Amino acid sequence: MLDFITINEHSSIRIDEGKIIYSDPYNISGATHDADIILITHSHFDHYSPDDIRKVMKSDIVIVCPASMNEPKELGLTVKQVSAGEKFEVLGVKFEAVPAYNIGKPFHPQSNGWLGYIIDSPDHERIYIAGDTDITPDNKQVKCDTALLPVGGTFTTDASQAAELANTIRPKYAIPIHYGTVAGSPAYGENFRKAVDNGIKVVIKL
Repeated sequence: MLDFITINEHSSIRIDEGKIIYSDPYNISGATHDADIILITHSHFDHYSPDDIRKVMKSDIVIVCPASMNEPKELGLTVKQVSAGEKFEVLGVKFEAVPAYNIGKPFHPQSNGWLGYIIDSPDHERIYIAGDTDITPDNKQVKCDTALLPVGGTFTTDASQAAELANTIRPKYAIPIHYGTVAGSPAYGENFRKAVDNGIKVVIKL
């Protein structure tokens, strides 16, 4: 199910949208060089990894990142910086940028302007990649058909909080991410599944 989406590890996501889109490539095992677009949510090492970007990128790659984040410019590649609330198009693919931040935790301040993304797909509808976030007034307003939500806790929502967000925004499908290695037990995906309402299909890919 949802075979066009692959989770490599943690929050490292690959989506085949006609164009190949990676979000936060991390711990990539081989040199695939298949990425047309790379979405970077923020600058932490497990989300912005230049070595992994080099493994997956094509020569004409476009990197999308928060406007507050200048590190990708150092790679000498095409970089598009965007801000929360912005709708934009890259290589014919439509996107929206969604704020991603913590409430009551110090790890991802709202003032940093870090992001999640919505891919607005004609074939797969609206795909929401939440980034590193808690439940916020912003992401409670997201309209999507597939939601990829962090469940690892400590730095982001845990399994029960991510389930609460899923139950609020009501996607057709929910995929737990951001657990099993850097943060959160491998069991957290199933914990998330058990806490999500029956009307939402949970797809485990880690």
